[in-house]
Amino acid sequence: MPKNTGSKVDVMLVCEGTFPYIKGGVSSWINQLIKGLTQFNFGIIFLGGTKKEYGKPQYDLPKNLKYFQEYFLFDFNPAQESISPLEGRKDLIERMRSLHYWFRSHKDELPDEVKKLDFYRQVDYEQFLRSKKSFSFITSEYQKNCPQVPFIEYFWTVRNIHSPIWTVAEAAMKTHEFSVIHSPSTGYAGLLASFLKNNYEKKFILTEHGIYLLERKIDIMLSQWIKEYKIGLLKSSGEKNYIKELWIRFFQAINKVAYQSADEIISLYSGAKNIQIAYGANPDKTKVIPNGINLDRFSEAIKKRENKIPKVVSLIGRVVPIKDVKTFITAIKIASVSMPEIEGWIIGPQEEDEEYYKECIQLVRTLGLQEKIKFLGFQKIEDLLPKTGIITLTSVSEGMPLVILEGFAAGVPAVATNVGACPELVYGKDEEDIKIGKAGEIVPVANPHALANAYIDILTNRELWNKYSQTALRRVTRYYNEKNLFQKYAEMYEKAIKGEKS
Repeated sequence: MPKNTGSKVDVMLVCEGTFPYIKGGVSSWINQLIKGLTQFNFGIIFLGGTKKEYGKPQYDLPKNLKYFQEYFLFDFNPAQESISPLEGRKDLIERMRSLHYWFRSHKDELPDEVKKLDFYRQVDYEQFLRSKKSFSFITSEYQKNCPQVPFIEYFWTVRNIHSPIWTVAEAAMKTHEFSVIHSPSTGYAGLLASFLKNNYEKKFILTEHGIYLLERKIDIMLSQWIKEYKIGLLKSSGEKNYIKELWIRFFQAINKVAYQSADEIISLYSGAKNIQIAYGANPDKTKVIPNGINLDRFSEAIKKRENKIPKVVSLIGRVVPIKDVKTFITAIKIASVSMPEIEGWIIGPQEEDEEYYKECIQLVRTLGLQEKIKFLGFQKIEDLLPKTGIITLTSVSEGMPLVILEGFAAGVPAVATNVGACPELVYGKDEEDIKIGKAGEIVPVANPHALANAYIDILTNRELWNKYSQTALRRVTRYYNEKNLFQKYAEMYEKAIKGEKS
């Protein structure tokens, strides 16, 4: 980790579960941005789940990264906590009650009092989570809303939802001096950025790579750690799960806080901007700045490619449910029936969801694909692209995936699901771009047969592959050069430092 030298920090980045511990995706973008804008000094506040989830940093840290601090939102050990009786102050419990109800309903704007750090100094963690009056309040809410759910499940849900707020508030209280706060997501990072903006009167820039709230909803609905407690009285449908509803409402609330607090709300493509507005972002604050890549970095990959099309389909991404790796594995099985030489490479970290990774390994064994599916872990993409015939994404949610642009820069066509910016990357984003042509195929989500057919069509048709390859190179060169990205963020930072609106 870099030493906190006391140097001035121009831009403080809040990184939730990404840089510098997790490779790829948003982390790559953060690393790219810091290294590309050497005229600014950066700081990072890292927010993680628990410390044991993260190993060593996965990046060589840039020289202009002058400050680093980390906080872990769920690193508490009940055995080490005080068990001394605490009656609880009535005035503070009433304020706590208001905060709880706001996070559960978030109908109005977050009260000004709750935006200020003094609130969290006065209504401290002990009062909120351990006092007798607080416990009485939690018990009454349980009896009123979901008595069918085991109380222990409800209690720990309330605790796990609320306790990170104090960690985030602590991070805001202790932060190093900075000029601009920049969060690459809403969520806990957006909440911290909102605290910093509202308490230190600095400009807050928000960039969403995916739509955080949408992705958390998907994670929660697919989660296996939240048991299925379906509550008939909640309130219109017997199919809802109260515990999952609590989590979703909380993320809706902090998403709203970030949108209300941010001075600039950036998305990577027009579809995401429309979703932000639908979720409550002020249209006057929103703008689109697409990802960009260093084209020179992939020039050697083009030169190293052999004349024949490699019968390899590479999925570059984390092995997690939202990437729907199981559908990819199934698609390779289907394609292998008529193309026995096809291989599927899964390139990316495997440790984020170990249970899901094990399920994927078991699916490979069940389908007899041990010789065709390779889990390669994190690799240098430049080395793999010359050996790859198709870049694929089978995700159920995406923003603007860098891996497709990187594949395009090496002349590799893409087959992706109809999510995020994938359609505009593959087919074009406007009339002028569409005229360039297709750079691959877009297929429905969770449709292994459509994926398999697209893989076979492209890998067995040299003329089609060449056409898609040339289109990919033209599109990425014209629209997605990282120089444009750096210029736009440099201008935004400079104006924010001066207190001007972009």
